[in-house]
Amino acid sequence: MADRLSNDLASLKLDREASSTGSGWLKRLVWVGALVGLGVVGYAVGLPKLEARFFKPEVAVTEISTITPAQASVKLTSSGYVVAQVSSDVGPVVAGRVKSISIKEGDVVKAGQVIAILENSDRKAAITAARSQVTSAEARAQVSRADLAALEIKAKRERALAKEGVSAASVADDLEAQIGAQKKVVEAADAQTKAARSEVRNLQVNLDYMTVTAPIDGTVVGKPVGVGAMVGPFVGALAKLVDLGSIMVETDVPEGRLHTLAMKAPAEILLDAFPGKRLRGEVAQIGPRVDRAKATVTVKVKLVDAADGVLPDMAARVNFLGEKLDEKSMKEPPKVVVPGSAITERSGAKVVFVIDGGRVRMRAVTLGAPIGPGFELVDGPPSGTRLVKDPPAELSDGRDVKETQTK
Repeated sequence: MADRLSNDLASLKLDREASSTGSGWLKRLVWVGALVGLGVVGYAVGLPKLEARFFKPEVAVTEISTITPAQASVKLTSSGYVVAQVSSDVGPVVAGRVKSISIKEGDVVKAGQVIAILENSDRKAAITAARSQVTSAEARAQVSRADLAALEIKAKRERALAKEGVSAASVADDLEAQIGAQKKVVEAADAQTKAARSEVRNLQVNLDYMTVTAPIDGTVVGKPVGVGAMVGPFVGALAKLVDLGSIMVETDVPEGRLHTLAMKAPAEILLDAFPGKRLRGEVAQIGPRVDRAKATVTVKVKLVDAADGVLPDMAARVNFLGEKLDEKSMKEPPKVVVPGSAITERSGAKVVFVIDGGRVRMRAVTLGAPIGPGFELVDGPPSGTRLVKDPPAELSDGRDVKETQTK
């Protein structure tokens, strides 16, 4: 009876090893599920961030343009810069240190006007010494001539006495020989005087070089050097002068479109510095050579209208026209147009994404009336700015991008 009870109690004993094994598998399943969940969440959240950081989305490109009333007659449009055709880097012929300067940036000067003086005390001293040498040489020449005149008088007297038999003829002959020698002395003295005077002239020329004058009529562009600066050949210029009356717009025209242009053909000039201003121009020169690397030809366009405020190196756009502009159409200002495909919304505001060195910058824009497939740009980036076309929803400010095409 007792043995049977012991066996029954033994049958009720828990298998701790089996229980422990089952619990371990359960814990492992829970951990695996947690790790899988974390992986899914990390993939969903972190992948876009990794893509944004390490991968550049490809974007198409468009740009802001300017439309003028003459748009219908435009045959070709090209960009370029304002370039002065007459300019001069002013400097002395010889190297020297600036003693005084009488011009500043923006001054208008005339050809021949004194603009600077270099240190010249040593040259003035040299001229003073050379003039003393001239005086000495002239004095020696005068003494030599006086001696020659005295010998000639004495020889004449002795010759007369010799004819009367009072004096020997040999005395007169000796005096005649001395006269010949003295004439050579006079010639040498005259040569020394001439050489001394030439030295003075040379030194005077060098002194004149110390006074710098304007070679052309022009305007001082850039800041001139200061007092004490070294200037001269292989050293540096003193100032730069530009004849603003000679400015033209130089632009590169594709070789394949050159046939659409002709000398004196009308043109319209738009300057980035004056967005609302239109200037008339005409073709003044078609370059004599082709740039093989770019397959372009430089075309120079002179301004027909007054060029007030137009400065060298200003960016410009040239519309080559099929007909001249009339006075009425010139009164209508140009309009800046942003393509509709570049406009999107962020936080309820109209924005565009400007491409800046392979990175995009989000810029808010104020739009006016629709113009064709775009809108008039009341406030925003300037004409010519390159924009992302059809910006994707995930595109953000500062994102690096890769361009696929330019339109």
